[in-house]
Amino acid sequence: MLQVLLDKLYKENKLGRDEIVLLLRQLDEEHKEVLFNYARLTKERFYGKKVYMRGLIEFSSICRQNCLYCGLRAQNSKAGRYRLAKDEILECCSEGYRLGYRTFVLQSGEDPWYTVEKMVDIIRSVKEKFPDTALTLSIGERSREEYEAMYAAGADRYLLRHETVSRRLYEQLHPGMSFDERQNCLKILKEIGYQVGAGFMVGLPGQTEEDLAEDLCFLKELNPHMIGIGPFIPHSETPLKDTKGGTVEDTRVMLAIARLLVPDSLMPATTAMGTLHKQGRELALQAGANVVMPNLSPVAVRAKYALYENKICTGDEAAHCRHCIEGRIQAAGYEADMSRGDSCRLHIG
Repeated sequence: MLQVLLDKLYKENKLGRDEIVLLLRQLDEEHKEVLFNYARLTKERFYGKKVYMRGLIEFSSICRQNCLYCGLRAQNSKAGRYRLAKDEILECCSEGYRLGYRTFVLQSGEDPWYTVEKMVDIIRSVKEKFPDTALTLSIGERSREEYEAMYAAGADRYLLRHETVSRRLYEQLHPGMSFDERQNCLKILKEIGYQVGAGFMVGLPGQTEEDLAEDLCFLKELNPHMIGIGPFIPHSETPLKDTKGGTVEDTRVMLAIARLLVPDSLMPATTAMGTLHKQGRELALQAGANVVMPNLSPVAVRAKYALYENKICTGDEAAHCRHCIEGRIQAAGYEADMSRGDSCRLHIG
């Protein structure tokens, strides 16, 4: 039965919710390897051996939200807080451009200090100085008008994890936030024309196989350009500090199934995977991921951007970060690609 489901997933790029639940509950080591192999073959059919490098700039660790799992939550009084000025962000981009990056990812907590006017100014400045680059934003929930203004200023992509499509779980983990608003933001971003990224964490307290199956079905329906899936890692200064976290192996399974459901998506091998396992990012690449995001943030602030603890690479200079990850990509049997690395969907019809 498992082989039948895996063959259907590989050949047709679809499975029903109940079929996914069955797969998650019964998957053994032998069939996991079949799943990972199918995910690799599918990734290579669309992207070959390329793994796209994105320069990540974490420009603010201040957040107005109180998500139960996140070390940057507003009520964490022990979190290290900082904001980068526009000139500092441009300096990070200059260093990244010199190192060969042609995609920059601007990521922050939901920090209201960065008004839409400030963000538009930053986006325009980056695009004017580096016109051949792609710019991705990951700054949380904003209004349609703000999303439209940032897109008009030159932002190309937007990452907004849906977190979970279980209303029960979403409301439990995100006090003061609206499940419907999160969903609406993703809808708006697609309507505007961004290359959109969604995704979720694996191993959250209270998360069931049914929840994970719903998340995967949601991704199939949304059909995002980018899918971010990583393990939940408990942080000692959050309400979930004493809970069990997610695993590299379970996350690999989710990555592989997501790759097969949305075969032309761009999927990062996250730093969280590398934090849990020395070869975590390589294992993700071998399960369908095809993006890595080395850190271009100033070394002086990196450790303060602590969504979770014991994060790797916080002390590495940008050049070291690039060459280290490039070596890891090659060791995993792939080749680093420093181009914009747009979704192949943009080049088909």
